[in-house]
Amino acid sequence: MIPIAQIIPNRFQPRQRFDATAITELAQTIQEHGLLQPIVLREYEPEHYEIIAGERRFRAVSSLKWETVPAIVEKMNDDETASMALIENLQREELTAIEEAHAYQQLMTLNQLTQAQLAQGIGKSQGFVANKLRLLKLAEPVRTAILNRDISERHGRALLALSTDQQEAMLQTIVTDHLTVKETEALIAKGQQQPKRRRKVTKHSVSGDTRVAVNTIRQSVKMVTDAGMTLTTKEEETADGYRIIIDIPKES
Repeated sequence: MIPIAQIIPNRFQPRQRFDATAITELAQTIQEHGLLQPIVLREYEPEHYEIIAGERRFRAVSSLKWETVPAIVEKMNDDETASMALIENLQREELTAIEEAHAYQQLMTLNQLTQAQLAQGIGKSQGFVANKLRLLKLAEPVRTAILNRDISERHGRALLALSTDQQEAMLQTIVTDHLTVKETEALIAKGQQQPKRRRKVTKHSVSGDTRVAVNTIRQSVKMVTDAGMTLTTKEEETADGYRIIIDIPKES
């Protein structure tokens, strides 16, 4: 039995959010049936312990005001402690996609692994790992929304196509309008097409007033040429207007 006061949470804990309701329910179960599985600790200083596995159980018994807790003490260094904590949490499949992505990143850094090596070690495809890690490139508010389960991982992957400012604006729309992933993807695709259509209209469209002016000039040129004078004209459309150049020869 280890005194609760001598135990600290794992510094490498990938879980950033703990469900208070779930902890309360776990505490009630422990109070009725006891702690069936000891927590796993390591002694990082004399009589000072760090949790390797079992932080939810630790939080539950702490809420019950236990003074001591059954524990298994392992000998581990920082890297081994971090790796075990990360792997233990990944195996439970209760992490959010962002927590999982951070865990993969930490495992790769701690153990100097490539994506392929990590994927092989945890029994996942390299593409699966790569897709999780890409979520860390999302804007901070979007990552927080996934962490809080306000939007799904698939929403987040759709937002990767946008700039940081666009991601934040689209996030508000998703949350406010309760958009599905399919609706989000369609809205993003539509938004990406709009600038192309606007550029096309700006470049090639000619207003009614402009057409009248151009036709009037053409008719005037025709009247002069019909009278026997040779004129040279050049017409071109520009980004913001229409240019007509008329060369009139000097009298000989």
